[in-house]
Amino acid sequence: MAVMLVTGAGGFVGSAVARLLAGEGWRIRTVMRAAAPRRNVADLDCEIVVGDLRDAGTVTQAMQGVEGVFHVAADYRLWARDPDEIRRNNMAMTQNVMRAALAAGVGRVIYTSSVAAIEPPAGTTDIRPSDETRPLDEARAIGAYKRSKVAAERLVEAMVRDEGLPAVIVSPSTPIGPRDVRPTPTGRIVVEAASGRMPAFVDTGLNLVHVDDVAAGHLAAYRQGRIGERYILGGQDVPLRQMLAEIAALTGRRPPRMRLAPGMVMPLAVAAEAFARISGREPFVSVDALRMSRHMMYYSSAKAERELGYRARPHGEALADAISWFRSAGYIR
Repeated sequence: MAVMLVTGAGGFVGSAVARLLAGEGWRIRTVMRAAAPRRNVADLDCEIVVGDLRDAGTVTQAMQGVEGVFHVAADYRLWARDPDEIRRNNMAMTQNVMRAALAAGVGRVIYTSSVAAIEPPAGTTDIRPSDETRPLDEARAIGAYKRSKVAAERLVEAMVRDEGLPAVIVSPSTPIGPRDVRPTPTGRIVVEAASGRMPAFVDTGLNLVHVDDVAAGHLAAYRQGRIGERYILGGQDVPLRQMLAEIAALTGRRPPRMRLAPGMVMPLAVAAEAFARISGREPFVSVDALRMSRHMMYYSSAKAERELGYRARPHGEALADAISWFRSAGYIR
């Protein structure tokens, strides 16, 4: 039975990819730090290499004998005491995985990038979805996370072009659904709204997609994607106000009706970041997140639908599954 290396199998998107591959009959291998939570792999037949993806030796060891690689792991923080740490981490992990895959002669690599590396619509009044023809320049990226994903994606593209790395790039939009253990920034919005702790909203929008559909898109890219190409794996474009109203309906709460301009929330974000530097806990609202909210994060998956046969279920099902999982896991009381 062939072995697939799935980095980040203990995380949100990575666990969805690992479960799908296991269900298709592949053996799964992943790399996890000794202290990393095992919740998402506890019931999965998964070989764990204990180590750190930032360590080239660990990655080389994990790469031995694998048929394919899904590099899903990332430092997915929108804020850090040292913002440059996010870029260093994502660049080191990506470079180690790609170099090891190339050296081992792996047949195909799926690199999980993000729509963070694609130019968003021009502003909150621009609702035309962006697509793969608009790669984002790192200098224009907002925040350390986006800059890191742009830089890592360019690294992969260069290795495909110059060294023959057999990689396909997939760009998830905003996944939601079960097993969001951290949770992600969007998962935190779901939890806070479902718990009745979001009395107001900013006028922005997201492209919501079920995490299991994102996983299916990864497998389709492995089987049918063209080397060196980028595929957006998204769902539906949804205004934040609508998303919060749907969460309220699913949880029997009143939706927030107070709309705030990002500038009105900025002092709160500055204060939250100042407290976070003391506490070490990521703030719920950050300056970079508010800067991002000035754009409607709308994206088109037409290319993936056309070339990969990709399909996404209605976003309402993803919201319902996310709320159900968060409730069963004790995040929502």
